Amino acid sequence: MATKTNRKLLWALWLVLTLALAGTVGAALSGLAEPEPGPTDLALRELLLPGQTTHGHHQIELACPACHGEAFPDREAVQENCEGCHAAALKEARDSHPRSKFTDPRNAERAALLDAVWCVTCHVEHKPHLASAAGVTLPEDYCVICHARIAEDRPSHEGMGFDTCTDSGCHNYHDNTALYEDFLVKHGRGGFLTEKPEVPARDLREVAEELGDYPSDRYPLVPLAAADADHGTQLRSDDTIRADWLATAHARAGVNCSACHQPDGQAAEGSAGAWVEKPSEQVCASCHQPEVEGFLDGLHGMRLRQAGLGPMRPADARLPMRAEAAHETLSCTSCHGAHRFDTQKAAVDACLGCHDDGHSRAYRDSPHHTAWQAEQAGAAPAGSGVSCATCHLPRVEYRTPDYVRRTLVQHDQNANLQPAVKMSRTVCLHCHGLGFSLDALADAALAARNFSGRPAVSVKSIEMAIAREEAAREASSATGPESAQLAADSR
Repeated sequence: MATKTNRKLLWALWLVLTLALAGTVGAALSGLAEPEPGPTDLALRELLLPGQTTHGHHQIELACPACHGEAFPDREAVQENCEGCHAAALKEARDSHPRSKFTDPRNAERAALLDAVWCVTCHVEHKPHLASAAGVTLPEDYCVICHARIAEDRPSHEGMGFDTCTDSGCHNYHDNTALYEDFLVKHGRGGFLTEKPEVPARDLREVAEELGDYPSDRYPLVPLAAADADHGTQLRSDDTIRADWLATAHARAGVNCSACHQPDGQAAEGSAGAWVEKPSEQVCASCHQPEVEGFLDGLHGMRLRQAGLGPMRPADARLPMRAEAAHETLSCTSCHGAHRFDTQKAAVDACLGCHDDGHSRAYRDSPHHTAWQAEQAGAAPAGSGVSCATCHLPRVEYRTPDYVRRTLVQHDQNANLQPAVKMSRTVCLHCHGLGFSLDALADAALAARNFSGRPAVSVKSIEMAIAREEAAREASSATGPESAQLAADSR
């Protein structure tokens, strides 16, 4: 009798657990459609994660619809979501392997071996045992699928392993803007330092009047004085805050307190707009739209794009972070501060206030930091110092929708990290020759020391590109242009 009773209890327990599990799964799946998921929805999603996501996506891994769209999406839906985030960057990089290459009938035989029309052919999530840091899940020698006979076209490649194509600083699957042969030849003869090592200056003020989306009617670039501060009736007059504000480019450009705290209208004009105590990044975007978009694209801000996730905290990161900063939240003012918006502090102290990995800790003992200190002390020219932000939030040329060229800070700190050679084009070449830059970026030990010292790695791609170009020139002058390419291919 006891045995039958025990069996009934076990069956009842099994039934209860099964129903509970089914209810949990059902609740989690139905919660995917919630535009504003709450804590319960997020907890259910975390329980049902099939595996760890890659470094680039883990901040938004609970925003399931961002990639999947719905509970059981087809391949087309996932592809659309991939392109929604990454298509613009691939276009800017002149993607070396666009979808059109694999839909071209001339490449049908190769496409049958590698169906690279779909992002998920190479990049999958929730399989940490397969994924590299960049999320590529094919074997490292997958280049051989299409390029098995490369040595016949390029004898210089004879004997090279296909698992070295990307490690050597020669090739990347999507982005080769810093590695194309013409680029290597053009910049390859530079040395350790350029003639004038200098980081480009930001120029928003200089071009603001030309920008169609800059609110020049509200902020006419006329400097304001302390007495002009329209802090409103909600706040008492604060001399410290006023002094901080007066020290900023905001005050010099006519951007008053109400511009950020009363974005729906200026208090001086009698607006009834609500006073916002802590403005969001969207308020910053009214003047700094490209910078905010970059911030929201990167790991620091991508959670803010997804409803319900809240801002990132250092505790959410996978890199080592300082314990005392673990539960701080990341926003524009986390780095820039409120009212003073100190860009010098944001460039170094804000970074090192959170990051605690070996590369970050080594910065203060590096030649880069020495140059930064000299610039800040006025002992070196403007733009000669190298801060954390110089490399990881680089100054880049940006073309506005109305075709105005300007130099701004790329706030997506991931933009030049994968592959690392992208940093040579956007950062290193301001001060160093291309050869030194590629060697340094390929030297993992040197990077860990924050580039204190010279690289022990020698990348041969520049030598090969120059030799090929010289062979083509010699052949052209000797036998005419028809034989030039044949001579180059023989090298």
